[in-house]
Amino acid sequence: MTTLEQTLKSLVPQQAKGVAKSAVRGYGSLTATWRPLPDFLVLGTKRGGSTSAWRYLIQHPQVMPMVTRWEHLKSPHFFYWHYDRGLDWYRGHFPSVAARNALQRRLGRKVITGESSPYYMFDPRVPARVARDLPEARFIVLLRDPVKRAYSHYWERVDNHVEPLPFARALAAEAERTAGEPEKMAADPYYYSRAHDWYTYRERGVYAPQLRRWFDAVGRDRVLIMVSEDMYRDEQEAMDQMARFLGIESERIPDTTQHNYRAYAPMDAAVEAELREFYRPHNAALAELLGRELPWR
Repeated sequence: MTTLEQTLKSLVPQQAKGVAKSAVRGYGSLTATWRPLPDFLVLGTKRGGSTSAWRYLIQHPQVMPMVTRWEHLKSPHFFYWHYDRGLDWYRGHFPSVAARNALQRRLGRKVITGESSPYYMFDPRVPARVARDLPEARFIVLLRDPVKRAYSHYWERVDNHVEPLPFARALAAEAERTAGEPEKMAADPYYYSRAHDWYTYRERGVYAPQLRRWFDAVGRDRVLIMVSEDMYRDEQEAMDQMARFLGIESERIPDTTQHNYRAYAPMDAAVEAELREFYRPHNAALAELLGRELPWR
């Protein structure tokens, strides 16, 4: 935490948080010239382990987190929610060149920084923006069994008190809830669609078209594809794989806690069977795109 953050957080607790955030963001924007853009993004998928991957990465001594640590912030959600604020606002979230250089001198190794937002993978406007604004960055994607991903996504929305429907009815309502939203997004570059973000339980698991957009925009060699189930089977191997991809040294992860884990009732067998059948051709298309077999059936 920066000295400015510590000072502002010593104010009246209920008032300090908003004042401090605004002050730090304003200071960050004013000093944007001395703040490099991120070296990497964790793109998603939602409920695929991106938060865990992010927490593993920021434990690495060569990875600097964003300049504010309130609420374990992992993203400013810039490329879809705040894109109208501009690159100076975005740069203001990242460590200064001076801070990075000081850490590099101390470690004797290069230092990188990044962020993580699972909606970056899904919003069709984001790949082109990222390709333009971050021409040297690298990207990490975690893909989870799409059936389990959909169910986990649903329960997150229930826990957030924005999903009143049972799972089967929510799946059935997805098309109606999201009707017209892609067109609004295409027409307005700054439009944020809650329905497209919140209620796309089924569509978010159709991975191949999402990845093709990213491959077309930034190139296949700049995107690391990882399987979420593999990461949770061996967190250290996953961290080592990410480190190699990002060009930093392998380091032992002190804390391998699985973040944002939710326990919930088993899925209805008929609903699960329908989803398995729905995703079968999409999983086959994904396997062909990636040139590898996937563990989901």
